[in-house]
Amino acid sequence: MSTTGLDVFDKTLQTTHIWLNEIGEIVGPDKQRCYHALRAVLTTLRDRLTVDQSAHLAAELPILVRGVFYDGYRPSDAPSAIRSQDEFVSVVAQRFGNIGPVSPRTSSIAVFKTLQRHLPQPMIEKVKGSLPQEIRVLFDVEPDTGPGAHQDTAASRSAAGERRPQDWTGAGRGATPGGSTDRNT
Repeated sequence: MSTTGLDVFDKTLQTTHIWLNEIGEIVGPDKQRCYHALRAVLTTLRDRLTVDQSAHLAAELPILVRGVFYDGYRPSDAPSAIRSQDEFVSVVAQRFGNIGPVSPRTSSIAVFKTLQRHLPQPMIEKVKGSLPQEIRVLFDVEPDTGPGAHQDTAASRSAAGERRPQDWTGAGRGATPGGSTDRNT
């Protein structure tokens, strides 16, 4: 039975739910949290890439996720000057808003793992190759999936070497540091 009446929309909804469920295996089952993780990480990644790199990556995303990827995009500002993992994770944290306890580093790892499962390996290698090593490693580390791993607590941040943006000297909450395939419709 068709949910929307259009197969292409039904497929992109189904694929997006699969991606959110995979992210949820790492950050927790709350679909809102999974959506916000996907959005925050993808838009931060998008802003770190050149316009051409962003377009190539977007072409591989499911239609619905592609819309999330491009929402609010300002190509004239690309690429951003994010050079370190701390900066990347800080921007992800800022883009989460107030959705409850969440680790932006764990969320980044979860989204990158999902991208690696579903996108062609050459595309993943191009994206990784365009990132500084310190950010690139987020594609390759294993997430902590134990109890409370998805929560952003002082103890979990300290253990992971993370700090929330408001904990950074001089970087308050509002500061900002320095072709589609059938399976993706």
